Amino acid sequence: MELGLEHSEVRIVDYTDKWADEFEKVKQGLIDSTGLEDERIEHIGSTAIKGMPAKPIIDILVGVNDLNSVDKSLFQCFGKEGFLRLKVERSGEIVLAKFKDDSYQVKTHFIHLVEYRKQLWDDLIFFRDYLNENEEARRQYLNIKEEFLNNKSEGILEYTDFKEAFVKRIISENVDGI
Repeated sequence: MELGLEHSEVRIVDYTDKWADEFEKVKQGLIDSTGLEDERIEHIGSTAIKGMPAKPIIDILVGVNDLNSVDKSLFQCFGKEGFLRLKVERSGEIVLAKFKDDSYQVKTHFIHLVEYRKQLWDDLIFFRDYLNENEEARRQYLNIKEEFLNNKSEGILEYTDFKEAFVKRIISENVDGI
């Protein structure tokens, strides 16, 4: 299993069970280093969706009580596990990445640090679970990814924007109670 994408590269590869194994290994390291409870660390993103081709990057959701009171010691603990804070500006989220090597060119894992059991946490978990339970939604999501790649193969921001309407529609089903 080869993990990693360069800065703005977008590529999807076939699903592998090894992604779940890698997540569990990294999760245990994070628990050991940070002392966070098991339920505050979740596997998200397409690598967490059974059978879904995905970007070869493991996305990890980590929940804290309050983003505004995260201290340097937690970031030092993440650093012991190879994660560095990125200069990414996202509302309600701090993003960290793990890299293939010390050239910092190829990212292999992301941590999405959010407030535990708040809206963003709930939305990300709902989206993962919904796709795992709904074959038609998985097929539609894969079609969207493939459409992007057939027209353009670079630009992670463009890729994320291209998928956004679908993701928002699925999440709105959670809000609507469907």
